[in-house]
Formats: sequence, C-alpha cells, structure tokens
Amino acid sequence: MPFRIRPASRLALVGFMLAATAWLAQAQDYPTRFIRVIVGPGPDIVARFFGPKVTEALGQELVVEPRPGAGGIIAAQSVATAAPDGYVLLMATASYTIGAALQTMPQDLRKDYAPIMLAVTAPFVLCVHPSVPARNVAELIALAKANPGKLNYASSGIGTPPHLAAELFKMMAGLDIVHVPFREANAAMNAVVAGSVQVTFSIATVAQSQVGSGTVRGLGVSTLDPSPLAPGMPTIASALPGYQVAGWNGFVAPAGTPKPIIDKLNAAFQRGLDDQELRKRLQAAGYDLAPHNTPEQFAEFIRSDTQKWIDLVQTAGIRAK
Repeated sequence: MPFRIRPASRLALVGFMLAATAWLAQAQDYPTRFIRVIVGPGPDIVARFFGPKVTEALGQELVVEPRPGAGGIIAAQSVATAAPDGYVLLMATASYTIGAALQTMPQDLRKDYAPIMLAVTAPFVLCVHPSVPARNVAELIALAKANPGKLNYASSGIGTPPHLAAELFKMMAGLDIVHVPFREANAAMNAVVAGSVQVTFSIATVAQSQVGSGTVRGLGVSTLDPSPLAPGMPTIASALPGYQVAGWNGFVAPAGTPKPIIDKLNAAFQRGLDDQELRKRLQAAGYDLAPHNTPEQFAEFIRSDTQKWIDLVQTAGIRAK
C-alpha cells in the first residue's frame, strides 16, 4: 500500500514548513534593533566589555541591563520568559549551575535557555595565613590530615563558589577542615589576614594583592592549567589530580531561540575572544578570556559544571540556608 499523508498530517507539515521559513527569514534579517543583556549576580563588567565587539559585528547596540537581587532569580526569570527571538539575553555565571545543584534556582541553564558562548573564566587561589606551616598544597593536605578538625577555612557564605571550591578540595583530599562562613568575600579574606581563620579560596585579583604584600601565602591556583592571573603559581591539581574550579561568565538566550540566530550571536561574541586589548582589560579585572567555543561546547560545559556541583552537594550534604 502506498504511503499517504492524512489531511491533519498535511496541515501539521505545512504549519511546520511555514514556521521554519519564518524562522529562517527572521534569522536572515536579525538583528533589526538593539539587543539587551540582562545581568543578575556579580558585576556587569564582562557584558560591558564585550558590548562594543558585538555591536560592531551585528550593527545593533548591545545594551547591558543589571537586574540584581534574589540571587539572580529575577534576571534569570526575565530572560527565560522572554520571546525566543535573540533580543533578550542572559549573562550566565557559575552561580546558576550551583543554584541548580542546591535547588535554590527555579530556572535551569540546561533546559530553560539556549547556550551561546562561554566568555571568561576566573580562577581562585588557595590561600593560607603565613603562620600555617605549609609551603605548598601537598604540605597543607598533610598538615590537615595530621590535625583533623583543627584547621578552619573562610568563605563568602554557604553555597558561594569559594565555599564549594573548598568543599571539593576537602572531599577530593579526604580532609576534615571546619567551614567558617562570612557575609561577603572581603570579610573572609580579612579573617585570614588577621589569622583568626587559616585557609580560604579567593578570586585571583584579591589573592594576588594580599600574596604580594605578604599578608597571606598563596599555595595554588584552582584551574587545571597555570593562570596568567596568578603568574608563577602552581595548580592545585599538580598535588591533587583532577581538581578544577573556576568562576565563569557566558551568554545564553531563551530556550527555543532559532539556531541561525544563536550562531549569529556566537560569531559576534567570538570576535571579543581574539581582541588583545579586551584580554588585557579583563585580566586587570580578574578574568581570563575563554578559548573559542561553539554553542554545543558551551552547552556541554554547563551540563558538566552543573553535574559536578550536584555530585558534591549530595556527597557532602550541603544545604542552602
């Protein structure tokens, strides 16, 4: 019997073809007006630095719109519910993948958004007070194992990247180090400088200034490879194989945004990755440009980062307060 398309199926097929044609036409004309980037947690400097490059590539202005509050939920919600037409984007950060692991974020980067590009990474530095008798990561691990529960580490609060960076370090090294949470990063670093807490994970720019002044000792950088933001410092992974943590910023659109538009945006943002002046400005602010990456590679990065924190949260029994 010959294959026949039923009338209802024909209508569905025609509808799909019309929608696909409309999407293609939309993508070919895109963009015809300014594009908004909504920024939730953290500074908006990365989006502002990339803005001129995207504007130059697309011929339309990239407008940065900070929407702080509620741990990034307000910003995330406004983009997740926006029209999937490429005119409203979200600057995504590690706070969103951590939020998914802690179940504090209603939105999920893995399913509620269309990844565009990973833009920058920001390493942490493992720091100790100078009185701690450990000159490197291996010695700190040995010291902590010989003195379970006697060392403390400071963080900028439960569920923050420095907190989870330390918990991952503890879990992978099999250590018992006591968490002392503070309300923000400067207070955590000040506690280590004062010697009331012995250990902390700090963003590289803050850590380097303290290391340079001798108020703390930097033992290792949290990325797999050495970082230009912590010149000459070994990686934590050199003593604890596989250890890797970094803050990051990237750009996503609402789920359902047509692939041709995502590809146009990716190509526009990629132009910033080759700009050496942009690299210098970002490094001065504590960020390093990511390597070139596709939307598919960024999607895999998001999945991997989220799963890493889910595994840690479940194993360590971390609960958001």
